Amino acid sequence: SLSMQAENTGAGFRRDLVPNSEEGAEQPAAAAPVILSANQANGSQTEPENRDAPAVKKGYRRKKLTVGLIGLVLLLSACWLLRSWIWFALNTVSTDDAYLDGHVTMVAPRVSGQVLKVLVDDNQRVKKGDLLVQLDPEPYRVQVAIIQSQVKAAQTDINVTRADVEKTVALFKSSWFLLVHSMENVEKQLAMLRSNVALVDKENATRVLAQKDLVRIRELVERGAATAEDLDVAVAKLNEAESNVTSAKEVVQENRTDLGLPVNIEKPLDVPPDLAETYSLVREAQANLLQQLASVGYVPRSDKLTPTGLMQEIKKESPQGELDLFCRQLIMNAPQIKQAESRLVETQKQLASAELNLEYCNIYSEIDGVITRRNVNPGNYVDPGQSVMAVRSLTEIWVNANFKETQLDYLRIGQRVRLDFDMYGDTHTFYGRITGFSMGTGQTLALLPSQNATGNFIKIVQRLPVRIELTDYNPDHDTLFTGLSAVPYVFYKEPATGPNAGMRLQRNAPVPSVAPAQLESE
Repeated sequence: SLSMQAENTGAGFRRDLVPNSEEGAEQPAAAAPVILSANQANGSQTEPENRDAPAVKKGYRRKKLTVGLIGLVLLLSACWLLRSWIWFALNTVSTDDAYLDGHVTMVAPRVSGQVLKVLVDDNQRVKKGDLLVQLDPEPYRVQVAIIQSQVKAAQTDINVTRADVEKTVALFKSSWFLLVHSMENVEKQLAMLRSNVALVDKENATRVLAQKDLVRIRELVERGAATAEDLDVAVAKLNEAESNVTSAKEVVQENRTDLGLPVNIEKPLDVPPDLAETYSLVREAQANLLQQLASVGYVPRSDKLTPTGLMQEIKKESPQGELDLFCRQLIMNAPQIKQAESRLVETQKQLASAELNLEYCNIYSEIDGVITRRNVNPGNYVDPGQSVMAVRSLTEIWVNANFKETQLDYLRIGQRVRLDFDMYGDTHTFYGRITGFSMGTGQTLALLPSQNATGNFIKIVQRLPVRIELTDYNPDHDTLFTGLSAVPYVFYKEPATGPNAGMRLQRNAPVPSVAPAQLESE
């Protein structure tokens, strides 16, 4: 304070010696400066300052406490206002690399033809089964009429073939009975042969008796006990008996000849034991029978069967051993009829294909959705498989969220997700659930991977597509469009719900298995 007073005094003294700018002359001081001693100056300044120091310190502390309280209140208010945001940030995992995706069905004709009508346009909403495009059906109607006539011709061929087969089976039955009759005739001729051989023996006995009678008559005539007439009668009887024997023997040989046997006078009954199987007429009847069977597709198990063996085999093949049932089987299994029936089936399938092609002239929507990418007009010629438009589904949509690999440890199937779309901003919030993880990152699924064998490897955080399906989504109220940007927030601390909850890989879905035979029948 003393120094400050001295400075002020000196300054005042110097100011007195400054020339007056207005008068241009130096003015003398009005009075001489009063110089105080150091003790006087120090005493006059210290006493007021000591009296004000406690009040200044007390005011500073009060001000500091007030500022601290205000800061604490502001901090607590901020925490209270941001409590929901803090809780949300600590309980969710999010990414801004997400977009809406959905199924799209390409509409393409199944047959070629000229476009007759196009009944829809881009951005038009359609339902499953709505008619979209009509092709000119006239060429396919003509094709259907042609194949219908072929079907009728095939049906007529079946009737004609069946009649021919039935005629052949009738001839088979005739050959069967002829074979039976031939074998019976052989047995009858053998019986006649044995009967004629017995007749020869009888005639021989008669001749022997006549010879003995003639001897006795001659003795009686020599003794005069019989007349010459008696002798003549005895001679005539002997001659008659000999002629009868000769005639009987000739009949026997004739029987053998009829049976195809050589002449055997000494042993006329020398007959093969299987004569009924080897007789020429029997063989001829068997050959006719085999010919009829072959014409209807029946082949015996052996080509060395005897007539009896063949008939036994046929009886075994027929139900209950009845010939009529066997003939029905021959008709049913005849290759001619089966071939005609196969031709009929083939033409019927061709007719069904032609009718399908006629139906394919009308192109319908396979799903509910909205028409996009229409590129066809009436008069255009289209080929099978050519894309004419597309139908995007309104309900079968999902979000593809590319999460960082460092975030995947928190994610599981079934976790609840909040979805914010830039289209709606803060006006509407959607919800969904995680339904699956892609089996490869975007880099591995790219057509040209960024890494190669030249060593230009740069490690970056990879992203894995995670599929999020929307729940309780109604396209009529809050419509979403494919490709929209989204920000998903996964509540990873909440328990997962729904199918495959808590897993990263879905379980094997049951797929119905169909046998090849069932596919062919369908």
